[in-house]
Amino acid sequence: MKCDRVWRGARLATMAAAQPGTGIVEDGLVAASQGRIVYAGEAADAPRFEANETIECEGRWITPGLVDCHTHIVYGGNRAHEFELRLAGATYDEIARAGGGIVSTMRATRAASEDALLDGAKKRVETLMRDGVTTLEIKSGYGLDLDSEMKSLRVARRLGEVLPLSVVTTFLGAHALPPEANGDKDAYIAEVCERQLPAVAQAGLADAVDAFCESIAFSPEQTARVFEAARRFGLPVKLHAEQLSTLGGAALAARFGALSADHLEHADEAGIRAMAEAGTVAVLLPGAFYFLRETQKPPVDLLRRHGVPIAISSDSNPGTSPLTSLLLTLNMAATFFRLTVEECLLGVTRHAARALGRLDRIGTLEAGKSCDLAIWDIERPAELVYRIGFTPLRQRVWRGR
Repeated sequence: MKCDRVWRGARLATMAAAQPGTGIVEDGLVAASQGRIVYAGEAADAPRFEANETIECEGRWITPGLVDCHTHIVYGGNRAHEFELRLAGATYDEIARAGGGIVSTMRATRAASEDALLDGAKKRVETLMRDGVTTLEIKSGYGLDLDSEMKSLRVARRLGEVLPLSVVTTFLGAHALPPEANGDKDAYIAEVCERQLPAVAQAGLADAVDAFCESIAFSPEQTARVFEAARRFGLPVKLHAEQLSTLGGAALAARFGALSADHLEHADEAGIRAMAEAGTVAVLLPGAFYFLRETQKPPVDLLRRHGVPIAISSDSNPGTSPLTSLLLTLNMAATFFRLTVEECLLGVTRHAARALGRLDRIGTLEAGKSCDLAIWDIERPAELVYRIGFTPLRQRVWRGR
C-alpha cells in the first residue's frame, strides 16, 4: 500500500474508543496519506506500506495532537496591573468599578488593529503549539460590538491560515455588558441576537456560539435567547456555566444540546445528570481556578458517576487565566481536581475534540482522521501530567506534515 509517511518503532497512546483506557500500543506504527491517518496500531498487524518517507521513532511515544478546546487568546493589551492591584488587596468588583476587568480588555481590543491583534495572539498560540497543540478553539467576546467582534473572529481565522494548526472559532458576544449599554442587559442581548450573531453567521466567522451565564453576566433566560438565535442559524452552542454560583446553567446547556458546559465549579447533580443525558462534555479550567484562588472545585465525582466526558483546557485569557501551557494545565487538573493521568490525557485529546464537535476528524489515532500527532521524548505518558515547566515534545505533526 502506498502512503506519504510512516512513523514506526513508536509506542502509541491512541485514545481510541475501541481500546481500553488511553489505548496503549507498545510496538506501534502510524501511516499517513494526503494528511490523513491510514493506519495506527500494532506494527505486526500493519499492511506492507510503500512510503515516500519513513521516520524511525526509536521507542518514543506518539499521542494525538493536543486539543485546547476553550481559549480567549485574541485580545488587546494585558491585565498585569490589575494583578498587582489584586495582590495588594483590591477585589474583582473594585477593579471592575474602576474601569478594569473585561471592559479594560474591551477598550484595548477595540483600539487595536487586526494586524496588532494577530501579532499578539500569534506569540501566545506559538507557545501552546510548543506543548503539542494542533487544534485550538478561540472565542471572541472582548469586542462587545459588531465591528470589534467580527474583527476578533477574523483574526482568529487568520491564525489558522498563518500557523500550522486548526482553529475553531466561537462567537461570545454575550460575554459581558459594554459601557454603552448603560446597564440594560436585555437591550444588549437583543443587539447580540438580532444584529451581531446574524452578521457573524452570514460572514461564516463562527463555528459555535457561547455565552457567560452568571449573576455578573447574563441570566439563564437571557442566555436562552442567545441559544435560540444560534439555533436559527444552525450553530451549535457552548456555555460558561456555574463558575461562581448555581444558576442552572449546566441544565440549560443540556436543554439546548450544547457541545460543552465549561467551568462547572458550582454545578449540582441535576445539572450533571442533564449533561449526561444530552451528551454534553464538561470542560474543566484549572488555570482560572488557580489564578483566582478559588476554593470550590468542580464536582468531579458526580461527573464520573454519571459518565460525563471530561475535557481540560487552558482557558487562556488576559484576566483570569493568562496561561499558555496546556501541559501545565494537565498538572493543575491532576493536582487541584485530582484527575487521573488517563482522565487528563483523554481530556486534551478525545474528549476535547468532542467538546468542539470534531471527534469525527481529530482527537484519536484512528484511520480516516487528520494525521495530527505529538511525538514525545518520555518514558511513560504520566510524564506529560507530572512535569512542571518542561516540554518534552520531540516533533509536532499537523495534517501529516
